[in-house]
This record gives sequence, C-alpha cells and structure tokens, in this order.
Amino acid sequence: MAKVPLTVKGAEKLRAELEELKSVVRPRIIAAIATAREHGDLKENAEYHAAREQQSFAEGRIAEIEAKLSNAQIIDITKLDANGKVVFGATVEIEDIESEKRVIYQIVGEDEANIKEGRISIGSPIARALISKSVEDVVTVKAPAGNVEYEIISIEYI
Repeated sequence: MAKVPLTVKGAEKLRAELEELKSVVRPRIIAAIATAREHGDLKENAEYHAAREQQSFAEGRIAEIEAKLSNAQIIDITKLDANGKVVFGATVEIEDIESEKRVIYQIVGEDEANIKEGRISIGSPIARALISKSVEDVVTVKAPAGNVEYEIISIEYI
C-alpha cells in the first residue's frame, strides 16, 4: 500500500483520537454493554443493541486510524529545505487576480483537509496547481465555473 502524506500536526491529532478511543470510549462502551446485559433478555434490549452498535463504530474507527498511521509518511515541514517553492505542508497566501481577494491555505493530506480551517488536500485542484511554484508565480486552477488565475503572495513553512 502506498504511503500517505501527513503533517506532524495531523499525525498528532490522529494519535490523540486513537488514545481517546482506546482509553476512554472503549471502556465506557464495555461498561454500558455489561450494564445492559444485567437487564436480562438481550433480544429485546435496546440499550444492549445501542451499546453494541457504538462498539462496532468505535472499533472500526480504531482500526481505520491504526491503518492510516501505519501507512503514513509524516512530513515535518519546518525541517524541509524547499528553496522557496510550494511543497506539501506549506502555508500559501494567494490572490485571485480578477477579484483581488486573498486567501491563505495550508496544503495537507486528505485526512487533514478542512476548508473552513484553511487546510486543503494535496489532491485538490488548487494544491496541484500550486505545488513547486514560487512567490509571484501565477497559477491557473481549473474550476467548475471556469479557469481562475491566482498569484502566489507568500509561502511559509510553519
């Protein structure tokens, strides 16, 4: 299986979620199942079935996170020598040439992407257009509404 890029912060978030699931959520669900079993007939016990469903979701998420972390290529952007180019993990300020609207994005892995927080996936059209470009370069992004041109204002490796 191919390695999936992940920032240091993204890996830390996944590890924290995994720890929470294993040390807090899993024991709580086990206790809920034990309590529900004490109520008797399991066929008609809604609490038992709800707890088992929660257990299934939690175990699935644990397996998913463990798989992601085992296949992750964790990249520490602060230690890279990118020579002023846009690379994975870089924070880039761009300006729409037509509207002069500026926006700041960090290029991250697919699991970390959250447009509301300014993090875009390495596989997104904007990120693909920006990769390997420098400050003052103009990139064209193919968008559903047509091509949009952006100028790179700044690049940070934080």
